[in-house]
Formats: sequence, C-alpha cells, structure tokens
Amino acid sequence: MAAEKFPVQVACRVVGVSESGYYERLKRPPSERAVRHAWLTDLITQVHAESRGTYGSRRVHAELTLGRGVAVGHNQVELVMHRAGLQGATGRPKWKRIKPDNIATDLVERDFARGGPNQLWVTDITEHSTREGKVYCCVVLDTYSRRVVGWSIDASPTAALVTNALGMAIDTPLGRTTAGGTVIHSDQGVQFASWAFTDRAKASGLVPSMGSVGDCYDNSMIESFWSRMQVELLDRKKWKTRVELANAIFDYLEIWHNRKRRHSQLGWLSPIEYERNRIITVA
Repeated sequence: MAAEKFPVQVACRVVGVSESGYYERLKRPPSERAVRHAWLTDLITQVHAESRGTYGSRRVHAELTLGRGVAVGHNQVELVMHRAGLQGATGRPKWKRIKPDNIATDLVERDFARGGPNQLWVTDITEHSTREGKVYCCVVLDTYSRRVVGWSIDASPTAALVTNALGMAIDTPLGRTTAGGTVIHSDQGVQFASWAFTDRAKASGLVPSMGSVGDCYDNSMIESFWSRMQVELLDRKKWKTRVELANAIFDYLEIWHNRKRRHSQLGWLSPIEYERNRIITVA
C-alpha cells in the first residue's frame, strides 16, 4: 500500500501493524515472495514484448505454463501485469466520426412555422420491410405547406439516398421560386453528415441545420409525416417486393399527399391547393 502512495500511518492502521515494524521490515533482505514477483515481472514483460504487445493475462499465463513450464497461477499473472502496467490488445480501435462544425448547429430550435415556401426544408429517412428485404425512403418536406419537394427510394440507406432526394428538391422547384438561404434541417445521421450531402446543400445556397442526437422533437414535423405514412400506407398490407412498395410510396407522395390529402393545419387543403390559394390571395 505504501508503494502505491498510500500514507504509511494510514496503511499501518488499516492492516493492524505498527509503523516501527513496517520500517524494520524495510531493512530486511527481500523475501522469497518478493524475489519471485520480481523474477515473474521480468519474465512476463519478456513474454508480453515477444507477443508484440498483444497478449493479455490469459495468453501470458498459457505461454508461461505450457510454453516455458513455469508453475504460476492465473491470478498471480494478472496481478503482476497490472502492477507492471501491461495489458493486451483489446479489439479494434473505435474511431469517432468527426462532426462537421458547419452543420452541427440547430438553426430551427423546434420552430417549424414559416411564412413562405422554400424558407425551411426538413428531411429524414424511414425504412419498411418486404419479403425481398427493406426499402429505404428519404423525403424533403417544405414546412410552409407540408409539401414533399424531394424524395428518393433505394434498397440501402446510403449518402446517395439523401443526396438524390435533396437534388430533386433543388433541381425541381415545382413552379416555385427557389432563393438562396433555405435552411435544410435533419438529424445527425451519418448520411446527412456526409461530404456528398453537405457539399450539395452548400453549393446550392442552402444552410444546413441539425437537431441534437436522439431527440425526435428536434425534427418533429417530418416524424409526424412518417407516422401518418406508416398508418395510411406502410402498415396496411404485407409487401411482396421492393418494386411494389416503391411504386406505392411514389403514389402516396406525389398523387395522394401532395395533391389530394387534406391537412388540418392547412385549413383542410392539400399542400398544392394551399400554395395556390396563398399565391392568389397575395396577388
């Protein structure tokens, strides 16, 4: 305990020995146990070095007992290695993804109300199973009218999935005026933090924004959209193929949701009707 920097007076009181006895012990020659520990330390250090620093206590113990015929217990090997600061390789290193600073800020702060189109877009990915496998869908939604301005469907949730949906929203303004400064808000998924998505957004004059990790309320509007789509389409039947489900999603987004579905927050108008009525009113 004293060797591990505990106060001698406290250590002696804990183990029930006198301080004078402790200091008298220091004057004596090393015991057989101390000599053996020193010898084991040198031997274990050598075995550990020969393993290129990869062996833990179990493999060091196996090398000592099976390879070198040393009678030693596993607990003693573990103790000596701990005191010598030796440990084995513990699996693959865990690399942390660097979060780009320019999209880490939440510019929305749960306020999705906007007075005109192309001021705030929200985006996210959902998935659903078929007998062939999963289908992934990314949607870009304009919070002004709840209109789906971009979407993409694929068999895997890659950066291309979200970039294609964003590209559709940018390249096809659907008769609306696309101005710079539109905020594109997402969660902190790896797809939205990818270089391809970020570069496409910046090159088009969009301003990336991200909510906090694991908080659905930071992107609640698109979460609500997915919930309605789940009830009204995805969970209503068992889908056989990816193509069948992809066609159904296309019909839901472009034909039903944008053109026909009446939304309570839009005065019971569809997104396209709402935009047209606002344009006529302003004119």
